[in-house]
Amino acid sequence: MPTPSSLIIDTDPGVDDAFAILLALSSKECDVRAVTASYGNVALDKTFVNARRIVALAGRTDIPVAAGAARPLVHVQAEVAPEWHGADGLGMQSSGFPEPGPADPRPALDLMVSVLRESSVPVTIVCLGPMTNTALLLAAHPELTPRIGRIVAMGGALGMGNTRGAGEFNVYADPEAAHRVLTQPEVPVTLVPLDLTMNCTADDEWLETLRQAGPRCATLVRTAALYREATRERYNLDAIALHDMLAMLEAIRPGTLRTTPHRVNVACTLGPGRGMTVPDRRPDASGPLVDIALDTEGEVVLADALRYLSTLG
Repeated sequence: MPTPSSLIIDTDPGVDDAFAILLALSSKECDVRAVTASYGNVALDKTFVNARRIVALAGRTDIPVAAGAARPLVHVQAEVAPEWHGADGLGMQSSGFPEPGPADPRPALDLMVSVLRESSVPVTIVCLGPMTNTALLLAAHPELTPRIGRIVAMGGALGMGNTRGAGEFNVYADPEAAHRVLTQPEVPVTLVPLDLTMNCTADDEWLETLRQAGPRCATLVRTAALYREATRERYNLDAIALHDMLAMLEAIRPGTLRTTPHRVNVACTLGPGRGMTVPDRRPDASGPLVDIALDTEGEVVLADALRYLSTLG
């Protein structure tokens, strides 16, 4: 049996974050070494509690969970997402989760450093929210980059964004951090953008099958009701895009998503283009390549996700 992938999950839970984290915790193909929380869908005080509720739901309070960045690197966060994730970040369903597991007293950066230093194998960092914590790690501890196998980040859009202007939410939350992560040459990066995630959606049948798998799965599915309503209102789509779940599947099983390498810049201006992820397709362009996930077998991926999550019961 292949050695399980070692993961640090950097997250801002978030409904789709909850699906992704629980998928990882239900998989024997990965070893989650730490969860680090940041601001994002809601403020840090809520995402940190949510991350600990999620690991408690999975019965994995042995995994250290630490609080990280409370704000972006440079500018104040311009947009949050309570209309999608609820004021509590879990679709107004946080009371249905267990009490939060223990809080690791270390700052997220210190926990990430500890995991990397102690690991005997390269560790994948899975960024499910703003990339602030990961950008700080790369800047403060360049000596540890050889210990990072790769970064898998849900974020960006080559076409239509989902925030004001043209940006995607995670990148728009902290474009300076995203630029730091996506333009560095030391660690390979796989970027999972809206262009893919909006075309791989979970419908009512998928959600109902998951709900029937057991009480933990039913708790998870309940978080998606508000998210689904917001999706109908904005996109006239009776299904939900579980963006972070696709990134997590790629982190667990590299090659799940088909990628195309591009050099990528992030617009850090303060105008309407802020947060855009701009691929440089010139043949003579310089800089590191980012593997952008633009295609996958959607039905197979969703079936795999359902199979993993259903084991939670």
